[in-house]
Amino acid sequence: MNKANEKGIKTLSVMGLVVTTIIWGSAFVVMKNSVDVISPTYLLALRFTIAFAALAAVFWKRLRKAGKADVLCGVVLGFFLFISYFFQTYGLKYTTASKNAFITTLYVILVPFLHWLFNKKKPAKNNVGAAVMAVIGLGFISLEGDLRVNVGDLLTLVCGIFFAFHIVFVDRYTETHDPIILTVMQMAVAAGLSWVAAPFLEGRLDLSVIDHSMAASLLYLGIFSTMICFLLQNMGQKHLSPNTSSIILSFESVFGLLFSVFLLGEPVTLKLLTGCALLFLSVILSEYRKRTPAD
Repeated sequence: MNKANEKGIKTLSVMGLVVTTIIWGSAFVVMKNSVDVISPTYLLALRFTIAFAALAAVFWKRLRKAGKADVLCGVVLGFFLFISYFFQTYGLKYTTASKNAFITTLYVILVPFLHWLFNKKKPAKNNVGAAVMAVIGLGFISLEGDLRVNVGDLLTLVCGIFFAFHIVFVDRYTETHDPIILTVMQMAVAAGLSWVAAPFLEGRLDLSVIDHSMAASLLYLGIFSTMICFLLQNMGQKHLSPNTSSIILSFESVFGLLFSVFLLGEPVTLKLLTGCALLFLSVILSEYRKRTPAD
């Protein structure tokens, strides 16, 4: 592949991840309203099931080519995905939304080192520096008020750790496996684990609470926030480093902030603008490469 084509694919991959973060940022309000109506694990079960059903309907011909290795990789990714969302959702019950968002995105600092541990690719100094800068930027955007650690913060930290594992293993598996098949498989596994866990944790699902408005919210979460977003993530990560991918995905906080400003009228402060600027700079630093004579 020549450099022009490679650059074009890389640009499309970045755009795909940015679209993912925009959708995730917009889905915060939908998720918050939905979890007030449907208990957390059942909500996960429904959104992952909708995503799996839609993906399977669209890509059923490709699924027929899936081998044992594809299934095993999908199981691993689905497990990481379920654990991440499970602990994030329950962590939100015991801590503030701002601390939940910040602690979740600490995966940015973990990814370069997990990538080194599992994929044997040592992070460059600029990758580590970019991760630190991104965390500082996320702190400016998310943190305020009480910074004491509580049980919700610890649950959310588990979520962030497993998100980091998910990003690193997506990079590892998409090198040799079809990202679309991997997306379908992990949705199936995450849905299955959610349905198994929900009755033990939350009793029976009350279907009467799902009216037209709730059904629309579930479709948005299942189709856009889950199916499309993870499809874009898995396909985008095939052409980007996990370090850069993790920083771009952390822009969910930025777009969540922007939607809060435009839809909820929240004020824009110097602190928030500083955080956004640091995040943008961290992406540039993560992708910085010294020019060589061959370039």
